[in-house]
Amino acid sequence: MTQDIHGKHLIAGDWISGQGTFRTDPATGDPLEISLGDASVVDRAAKAAEAAFDAYAATTREARAAFLEAIASELEARVDAITPMAMAETGLPEPRIRSVELPRTANQMRLFASHIRQGDFLDMRHDSALPDRQPMPRPDLRVVQRPIGPVAVFGASNFPLAFSTAGGDTAAALAAGCPVVVKAHEAHAGTCELVAEAINAAAEATGMPRGVFNQVHGGSLEVGQALVQHPLIKAVGFTGSYRGGKALFDLCVSRPEPIPFFGEMGSINPMFLLPGAMATRAAAIGEGWAGSLTMGAGQFCTNPGIAVVLDGPEADTFRDAAKAKLEAAGPQTMLTKGIASAYRDGAYALRDSDGVREVVVSEPGERNATPFLFETDAQTFLANEALAEEVFGPTGLIVRAKSPEELATIARGLKGQLTCTLHMDTEDADLTRTLLPILERKAGRILANGFPTGVEVADAMVHGGPFPASTNYGATSVGTLAIRRFLRPVCYQDISEMFLPETA
Repeated sequence: MTQDIHGKHLIAGDWISGQGTFRTDPATGDPLEISLGDASVVDRAAKAAEAAFDAYAATTREARAAFLEAIASELEARVDAITPMAMAETGLPEPRIRSVELPRTANQMRLFASHIRQGDFLDMRHDSALPDRQPMPRPDLRVVQRPIGPVAVFGASNFPLAFSTAGGDTAAALAAGCPVVVKAHEAHAGTCELVAEAINAAAEATGMPRGVFNQVHGGSLEVGQALVQHPLIKAVGFTGSYRGGKALFDLCVSRPEPIPFFGEMGSINPMFLLPGAMATRAAAIGEGWAGSLTMGAGQFCTNPGIAVVLDGPEADTFRDAAKAKLEAAGPQTMLTKGIASAYRDGAYALRDSDGVREVVVSEPGERNATPFLFETDAQTFLANEALAEEVFGPTGLIVRAKSPEELATIARGLKGQLTCTLHMDTEDADLTRTLLPILERKAGRILANGFPTGVEVADAMVHGGPFPASTNYGATSVGTLAIRRFLRPVCYQDISEMFLPETA
């Protein structure tokens, strides 16, 4: 990879150099020189977004929909430039970028365009005036959802397109009428620049106000901290680690004016394998689980890291099928050396835990992931909270329970999750009725007879969950419901329709 990008910040349509540079650490090719961000760059970007807010918030739904569709087209027009850059920076294979992530990112923009044209997101309610009502008249009341202000977006390391510069948080904020300031991810800074160029071109082509989209590079913790603490930023969208997300969340709530922090921070995504399903297809479930664990080197926030089973011969069959498939899996390149190091630490911590038995052990490289598989009993799992912590990579833990009651105890002890999965057959109906009300309090998405890796972009999708999976259990970062995060209700009392927002 050669330096064929300029490595600058994008602020109000202009490319701005920083004070110094940092070097990227790509999976292949030469590193890039990228402009350092600092508090002054963040200040310029936030002020540019605020300067654009009034004009952008006043645009029609049709104008914003056209902008989103233009972004999709500009991304597709740049696929031949974006694909090799993203591959070099992340180590992800070409089909993942060209045929999966870029189309998903473009289609997500088009989904939001279609959604705001329909107008349902406004949740408009109108109580007509009752001037003759006794004992006192009622005023005319109209409530409309309105954009909240400039939004900061932190892209994820594991999705250089779909959860990054033009990802779901950016799409939702722009659809809502909120200008955006994106903090580009250092792991794929070159890809972020190419995507920012596409968004900027779409903004110019559709006549959007300068500053509707801005992107700053990092290089230090200062940039993220300055962004979430800037008084002009009114909400934050974040996808990343619990440690990073919790630190930013704490900064948001400790501001003089606290703001919402919509953080999606991952989970262990437990699967519960019920006896009827295990009696007929334990081996198939084991093979499918191993495939899900190793997909994308296990670098998905929906990776199903825990499988809870009833002890017995079917559990052995499940374990052996997963073991065979994991042992046949080769090493996979991880997104960054830091992620690979954290993966090794997490897998080795499981290996060295009391009461945990090795099933598959391996030796990951400096930037490669190789699979691990462990098993333990329910009492050990329940007694050691560390066993329920996410290991970001292709590692699985089988938890053997002695009874259906112990399955339910494990379910009740779970922290918040993005997903929970039930593998079940017809004869598992009673146990399903027991577990389902427990799991719906634990997760944002509950699956039957599948694997949670892969998040459909659709109206009904929920990608979020109770803390610590996310910081706001009432929100989602995927699907059209995500737009509600960046809107607030405004009630207009006895205001003439001629003065109401166009969206009303």
